[in-house]
Parts: sequence; structure tokens; C-alpha cells
Amino acid sequence: MTGLASWFAADLAAGDGFLWQRAVVSISGLVYWIGVAVQLRRVRRRIGRTPNLNPKGAKERVLWVGWTLVVLGWVLQPLWLRGAGGWLGPIPALVSPAAWVVGVALIVLGWLATLWCYAAMGAAWRIGIDRRGTSKLVQTGPYRRIRHPIYSFQMAMLAGAALLLPTGVSLALLVLHFVCSSVKAADEEKFLIGVFGDEYRDYMARTGRFFAKWRR
Repeated sequence: MTGLASWFAADLAAGDGFLWQRAVVSISGLVYWIGVAVQLRRVRRRIGRTPNLNPKGAKERVLWVGWTLVVLGWVLQPLWLRGAGGWLGPIPALVSPAAWVVGVALIVLGWLATLWCYAAMGAAWRIGIDRRGTSKLVQTGPYRRIRHPIYSFQMAMLAGAALLLPTGVSLALLVLHFVCSSVKAADEEKFLIGVFGDEYRDYMARTGRFFAKWRR
């Protein structure tokens, strides 16, 4: 954090026009993933083992590379953005105060909604598929309408980051996250159908994968 502060202090002295936007994006990424680490530790204490942290198989390892790129891009892009031009710099047509307001709102609401997911999942929270034991199908809180709301709220935060820093990199990170989330969600759903059978099929019929499905 000290190194991050020194970077932004130098930009403040230089009069960087995107200083606060870069600070919000980078700090939000750090806060989010520190929160994931805290949640991992909390669940580990409750269940007595790591909640499925290690990737299983070639596909999961490839997905972990994708997640890693998203995390690093989210946190580090604001550091290399200063003074950048071309596709690394902000896209002028997408820069506006209104977009910045929406971006901050998406980041804040996405983080609060993620905490809501953690509360709803409790000790059932896992990082991906847990083949050692999945005994509870959570259908409360955001899981009442969305099957994978944590991925959804990550996308919301990344979309907020892209509105604050509308660069080619920001948009690429959002697309990469969507692709990785879609592949991972499909694998998780296939596994959970095998575990819960018709109960999960019924759950799929009345929920959306990333966006809420509202019954008439």
C-alpha cells in the first residue's frame, strides 16, 4: 500500500487529470481481493479445510490464468495508465462526469452486494466446484433470483472500473472476466445437476445465470 500511495502522490504533484479515478479503481481491486482472502480464511476455519482453492485439471488451470490476468489488470492498470496514450489511454468518447458517477456507484454497490452473497452462502461458500462435499443448495438472498451472483457483482465492479477508466485494457478485462465466468458457471451447473438432480433443474428454471429472472 505504501508503494501505491507514493505513485498517486507523484501524480498528484504532476496534476494527473485521472488521479482520483485511477485511485478508486486500483483501491477497489485491492479491497475486493483482500476481501476474498478474508472470506477464504473465515470459511476455512468453519469447515476445517481450504474451500477448494487449488485448480483441478487443465481447464481450471487455464481459467485461473484468466482470473489472474483480470485481478492484475484491475489492480495494476491504474499504475501504468498515467501519461499513456493510444489504446492504453482513456477513450475520449467514453469519458464523462456522468460515467464516473455511475462507475463509482457500480463499484460500491457491487462490493456491498458481494458481502450480501457471502452472508447468504455462509460456510457453503467455495471457490468453484467442491467434489469433497456439497450438501446444501443455497437459494436465499441474491441466490433466490441469480445462480452465480458473485460473478455478476464482479462484472458490475469491473464495468464500474471501465466507466472510470474507459481504456481498451478495461474493456478487454471485462470481456475476459465474462468468458471465464461463463465457462466456470457452466461447469458448476453441470456438477450441481449431478449432485442435486431435479432440485437444481427446477432452480435453474426459475433463476438467471448472471442476471435476475423475475417470475410473472
